[in-house]
Amino acid sequence: MRREADGVTVLRAVSCDRRAVLPEELFGLPVTALADRALACGAAPVDGEEVVILGGAESEDWDNRNITELSLPRTLRQIGDYAFMNLRSMETLRFYDTLLTTGSASFMNCRSFSRLELTRLSPVQGPALASIVRSLPQELTVTIHEGGAPLCLVFPAYFEDFTENKPAHYFQMHIRGGGYAYHQIFRDKALAVPDFDRLWQGYLAAEHDEESALRLAYLRLRYPAELSDRAREDYAAYLRKRLGAALSHALRQRDGEGLRLLLGLGEPNGAALDAALDESRSLRYTEATAMLLEKRRQSPASGRAKKFEL
Repeated sequence: MRREADGVTVLRAVSCDRRAVLPEELFGLPVTALADRALACGAAPVDGEEVVILGGAESEDWDNRNITELSLPRTLRQIGDYAFMNLRSMETLRFYDTLLTTGSASFMNCRSFSRLELTRLSPVQGPALASIVRSLPQELTVTIHEGGAPLCLVFPAYFEDFTENKPAHYFQMHIRGGGYAYHQIFRDKALAVPDFDRLWQGYLAAEHDEESALRLAYLRLRYPAELSDRAREDYAAYLRKRLGAALSHALRQRDGEGLRLLLGLGEPNGAALDAALDESRSLRYTEATAMLLEKRRQSPASGRAKKFEL
């Protein structure tokens, strides 16, 4: 670490915890910055004050490659270049809207990274969310906590292909997948949720992944912050057509409220309902099994076909 006039810069940090948490304060000073390659795997040693913080270690290996979840402090303002490079196991990053700048290629080779959890402390949205989402092409599930129910959005993946124009000796980049527009939805680095919802029909008309679309629609209905009536019906209509797959998704997430929401969208056909019942039993998810049995009781015509022998 290095002491600055207004706080501490973390030069290098290594954890043995899979769920790592960076401290808010060191030696009475707030932790305000992560230096270049601060948590990168394989980064060279640096000169600075060494601090050892002992917690509930989950592993004896002090190796950031094992980190699956990383929580940043609310005091953090700046992340340096390549800060999390090669954290291949990291799936979730938690941070606050007080974060102002993120460095170049901060998440290079973070191949498992797929979830962002942002806690907003001010009505004025900070720029960090836009910087992170714009810089990454993979699917990201973003949860925003701002008091009350959270906002949960799926930013679908897109793909970048580079082809070489050999006679001219330059590369051309081609973007595939309807997710690109979602990653660029920010205006002046602020997220407008109605703009996000307006991309839905265009996304379905473009090349897209059906499972990603299902997750997007499911979470918008499950956490409907700022959801208009028109957008609500668009998402609901999509899920009604894929109710069996949506029920399976809710069961695998063990999301009882989401399952109840889906069952209220319409009548699943007998095969979909039976498949959901079989899955809930295999998962030993008794609450869901009870809900599904009650749904089948209310719709006797959709139950399993019965055979009678005379």
